[in-house]
Amino acid sequence: MSKIIDISWPMAAGVAVYPGNPVLRIASRMGKTSVHSEITIGSHTGTHVDAPRHVFERGQGVDEVSLDALMGPCRVLDGTKVKSAVTVADLRPYRIRVGERILVKTKNSRLDHKVFYTDYVYLDGEAAEWLAAQRIKLFGIDYLSVKQRGSADNRPHTALLGKNIPIIEGLDLHAVKPGKYQLIALPLKFIGLDGAPARVVLVK
Repeated sequence: MSKIIDISWPMAAGVAVYPGNPVLRIASRMGKTSVHSEITIGSHTGTHVDAPRHVFERGQGVDEVSLDALMGPCRVLDGTKVKSAVTVADLRPYRIRVGERILVKTKNSRLDHKVFYTDYVYLDGEAAEWLAAQRIKLFGIDYLSVKQRGSADNRPHTALLGKNIPIIEGLDLHAVKPGKYQLIALPLKFIGLDGAPARVVLVK
């Protein structure tokens, strides 16, 4: 029997957001026969997919990202011993192949979703270029950004998104063991948007 693992952040008031992004707000009201809620949310809140338009003005919007890239076999790599940045040296032993979907589990998955941490583990710029050269289909990491906060090196985004390789940020991999899975990542279908929140699951 298949096991489905939800690797999305819980979306509720108080969830951490990347500084400068809109705070999640939810207001519900009871009508005559049903409840209606108003939601204020940023395109990069919680678990979300980055589309090329996030860094390239004429890049694909999130509605144009290939569903083939967002669904299919993937590997979760063990990066829990990484101290600050996932490097080429951390990735090379896994013999990453063309067309793979790669998620990296780091110590980020132990962090509280209601607090923003500035010292999260990120993807090194050279590692992003290396992954793009391997022609992977998708990359995901377990925090709100793939790049180091405040860094001028934007290659973690540009190297991947420049090759139309979507990025999933804000994964919750704390209960996931490294290995092979089926990935299903479906961002909301906002037309032309730079990214969108997504419900992401792994099937074992």
